[in-house]
Amino acid sequence: MKNSHILSRAAFVSLGLSLSSPLLAQEETAPAPAEESVFDGDYLTVGLGVAVGPSYEGSDNYTVSPLPVALGSIGGIDFQPRGPGIAFDVIPDQKDAKVDFILGPVVRARFDRQNSIKDPVVRSLGKLDFAVEVGPFAGVQVNRVLNPYDSLTAQVDLRWDVAGAHDGMVIYPSLTYFTPLSLSIVTSLSASAEHVDDDYANYYFSISPAGSTASGLPTFNATGGWKNVSVASLTAIDLDGDVTNGGFSLIFLGSYSRVLGDAKRSPVTSIRGSANQFFGAIGVGYTF
Repeated sequence: MKNSHILSRAAFVSLGLSLSSPLLAQEETAPAPAEESVFDGDYLTVGLGVAVGPSYEGSDNYTVSPLPVALGSIGGIDFQPRGPGIAFDVIPDQKDAKVDFILGPVVRARFDRQNSIKDPVVRSLGKLDFAVEVGPFAGVQVNRVLNPYDSLTAQVDLRWDVAGAHDGMVIYPSLTYFTPLSLSIVTSLSASAEHVDDDYANYYFSISPAGSTASGLPTFNATGGWKNVSVASLTAIDLDGDVTNGGFSLIFLGSYSRVLGDAKRSPVTSIRGSANQFFGAIGVGYTF
């Protein structure tokens, strides 16, 4: 496996694609990884973290929850977390390639307003069903952008709910820059957004006359569009000082999301919540 992938895959010990600043602009900043690596061939990373995030999208109340993680590569097929879900890249990486292509299926569960609704007014609207979003994702990764071990990855998901909850479609583009800061520390910075259709927007952000009567919130008819934009930072620290040999690592993740459009104008956000959404997590991973 090429050296850039040896280090970049160590970053995925986390919770998916994320970011930090491109501090590594010179080759001597990052020690060269060993020829043999746990990331050569098949490998698996498992982890468990604690996350703090909004009780629903648009909420200004926060909840604490466990966050399990699993990722790896088997037979040339990479798999990585996708929120509460998983994505499979079925195109094997080519040794020393400048550009790698990404393609495969993605599955994501969505539990928004299904449980842990702290706001009593929003809770009076009733629980929503959980969604299961399925579809393809594709992208391209450019390796060795500013140094021998970094990468810039652009991806997009197309997902449809197949569980009969919102019955809508989500488009999820993202851009991630990854770089090691040393042989023991890797970091990344990402930007992403979500575009939703009318079915999705109506399910999560509209207020029906019956819902208005139950909650006291005004009626609202939400339509689709860009739902949010987000930035995230991630840092992984290998506990024995070498990310290439596997073992234990600490993961730190933080993100900020700004709710947009009718998702922002909906009473569940504009009256009972906030358009500013924060998320943080800390966890421990083990790679073998």
